[in-house]
Amino acid sequence: MTDQNLPDVAFLQRLAAAAAAETLPLFRSVSLIDNKDQDGFDPVTAADKQAEAAIRAVIEEVYPDHGIIGEEYGTVRATASHVWIIDPIDGTRAFISGLPVWGTLVGLRVDGVSKAGFMSQPYTGELFVADGEASMLLRDGKAPVELATRKHHAVEEATLFTTTPALFKDAKRTAYDRLESRVRLPRYGCDCYAFAMLAAGFADIVIEAGLQTYDIAALIPLIELAGGVVTTWEGGNAVDGGDVIAAATPALHAAALDILNR
Repeated sequence: MTDQNLPDVAFLQRLAAAAAAETLPLFRSVSLIDNKDQDGFDPVTAADKQAEAAIRAVIEEVYPDHGIIGEEYGTVRATASHVWIIDPIDGTRAFISGLPVWGTLVGLRVDGVSKAGFMSQPYTGELFVADGEASMLLRDGKAPVELATRKHHAVEEATLFTTTPALFKDAKRTAYDRLESRVRLPRYGCDCYAFAMLAAGFADIVIEAGLQTYDIAALIPLIELAGGVVTTWEGGNAVDGGDVIAAATPALHAAALDILNR
C-alpha cells in the first residue's frame, strides 16, 4: 500500500472476524432485543453491542492514538487525524428478521476524508473491502475480485435502491419520487448491502435520507475506488452522513442530482 498511514487488508480482515465472532452466533437465534427509541422502534441487540466492543478492542490495541466513533459506545479522541467509524450491525431490522442483507461497517476517516473501510456480511461469507488503493470482494477459498461499478450514464438505464420511500418527507419525497419515476428499476430495502451491490456492478444509484456518519463512512471508499461517486444531495462530502446519494458513474451522479434538485 502506498499510504503507510492506512491499515492493510489483513488488519481490516481481523476487525471483520472479531465482529463476526459476535454476530453470527446470534443471527437467526432467539436473542434479547432492546428499543432505543421511546417514541418509535429503533432496535439494538446483544450482537450490536458485543460486535462493537470487539472491534474497538482491536483498534485500541493496534492504534491507541486513533479516534473512534461507534453507534453503540460513542466517541473517543474525535479530534485525531485518523478516526475509525463503526456500525456493528447496519440493518438491525434485517438482522432480527433473519434476512442476510445486514452488515458490519467499519470505515477510517483521515483528516475528514473517508479513506478505507469494509462491509462484512459474515453469513454469506462476503467481505467488501477498500484499502485505500482498490475496492475488492474477499471470500474464503476464492481469489479476490476487484470491484467495478456498472458504467451506465443515463438515469433511464439505472437500477435504484433505497431503504423505503417512506423515509423521505415533504419536499424530499417529491424529489425522490421525481428520480424514481425516471429509473428503469427501483428496489427497496437491503441497507448497506445495496451500496455494496452498487460497488460490485449490480445496481446504479443508492439514495437515502438522514444517515449518520457510521451508516456511510465505510461505504464511501468502497464505491469511489470502484469508480462511483458518493455525496450529499447538495454535492458535498458525505462522510458525516445526512441525505446521501451514490451513483455508479460521475455522469449518472450528475444527472441524478439534477433531477433531485430541479
